[in-house]
Amino acid sequence: MKKIINSEKAPKAIGPYSQAIEANGTLYISGQLPVDVATGSFVEGGVKEQTEQVMKNIGYILEEAGYSFKDVVKSTCLLSDISYFAEMNEVYGKYYTEECPARAAFAVKDLPLGAMVEIETIAVK
Repeated sequence: MKKIINSEKAPKAIGPYSQAIEANGTLYISGQLPVDVATGSFVEGGVKEQTEQVMKNIGYILEEAGYSFKDVVKSTCLLSDISYFAEMNEVYGKYYTEECPARAAFAVKDLPLGAMVEIETIAVK
């Protein structure tokens, strides 16, 4: 059984996809951008501030679905420049301090709307 998850606290999808889908005890969260719902824009600052907002958006979706960061088993971190890795990792590490999820992180040519970071997440109950 598939259930669509939408949090009013996280940015709405900007295309034909859902914020998240829950299926058979697994939550698949679409790549989150650093959009602040209050302003509808990216947060100001650099990759640290953008990563913080991305992680907040992931948290809102996890919460809406009844999950937490402790349930996350896999993250994929996309960076517009690999030189942002250390700063992204510093912020990311505040959310996962023990029993960290599996993860891939890599640079891509471009991210939607000119973002510096996008993170997709999988959580399991």
